[in-house]
Amino acid sequence: MTVEEQIAAAVAFAAEPTGGLDILFANAGGSMHMGPFAEADADALRATVDVNLVGTMLSIKHAVPAMRAAGGGSIIGMSSGAGAFPHRYLWAYGAAKAGIDQLCRSAAEELGADGIRVNSVQPGIVDDELMSFITAGGALLDDYLAGMPVSRVGQVEDIAEAVRFLAGPESSWITGVNLPIDGGHHLRAGANYGLLFG
Repeated sequence: MTVEEQIAAAVAFAAEPTGGLDILFANAGGSMHMGPFAEADADALRATVDVNLVGTMLSIKHAVPAMRAAGGGSIIGMSSGAGAFPHRYLWAYGAAKAGIDQLCRSAAEELGADGIRVNSVQPGIVDDELMSFITAGGALLDDYLAGMPVSRVGQVEDIAEAVRFLAGPESSWITGVNLPIDGGHHLRAGANYGLLFG
């Protein structure tokens, strides 16, 4: 996600043989820094911004010509609830994800005339291989669940169905939306990742 030539090659591969592209789901992310501001590492912050925000921008950049060739399309960026409201000690990741939301809104405004819709999804805590250290149980999972009106961990299918909706014809008049998929967590307070530090 941080090597422009590889992203361009992937888009070109996906667009063959017609040269057109209908759907882009820019689904990459990660956090190279977690902790308090006083212990912040600038290189780790830059790496977090690169893989999340810059990678999404490069994906959109290279998808646009192929989508124009197809007469339009749908772009979905992978954001996070951490980009919409604070999660203690997860601020580097949250800032990068907030950037994705703004990037998608800006792209939606610019690309609508080309028939290209751009939205992002903001998942909450999901039971997948990346979050298993939280979803296995403990104080941080309890903190997450206490902050959700629909108090359960999300499933990969919850996110996939929302992305499929935003990619499909049912959402043909939806663009510039940052969609929370989090059991209502966005209505309350973010998780306290300080609990991981004892």
